[in-house]
Amino acid sequence: MTEVTPIVPAKAALFSRPLPILIFIVIAVILDQAIKIAVDHYLPLQQAVHVVPMLALYRTYNLGVAFSMLSGLDGWLIVGMRLIIVVFVLYLWRHAAKDRWLAHLGFALIISGALGNLVDRFLYGHVIDYVLFYTETWSFAVFNLADSFITVGAGAVILDELLLPKKPKA
Repeated sequence: MTEVTPIVPAKAALFSRPLPILIFIVIAVILDQAIKIAVDHYLPLQQAVHVVPMLALYRTYNLGVAFSMLSGLDGWLIVGMRLIIVVFVLYLWRHAAKDRWLAHLGFALIISGALGNLVDRFLYGHVIDYVLFYTETWSFAVFNLADSFITVGAGAVILDELLLPKKPKA
């Protein structure tokens, strides 16, 4: 007699469900906007406020996308690109396996960051950046929390693809 092993469905990741991801995104965008409002009101424009060696707060306005890329493009083209990215990531989120917790976390972060910077575009016509890493001879592009969300989210999606086991295709 052959023993039958029951197939146990994988547990759905927290952010694979609409309500938790929506709550996370709303909180992340509110946090991003609150920090940007404080930065815009209290940090001097384009003057470094050194926090620790190699890290300064430096308020500047970004007319491009993350890390000032594409700053020469029309603002509405950038808004359109961000909206397309959000729609595409939502599509990936909806079609990802429900147990892929790292991918779902990454999608939530990417959407949060894109929406946070999109809010800036609509409110101010630019994105408020304020984090600067530097050395005596080098500095990284000034960025913000939303950019960090996008970067960490993309890293989470990549790690999910590289490290987590995949189900065999039937």
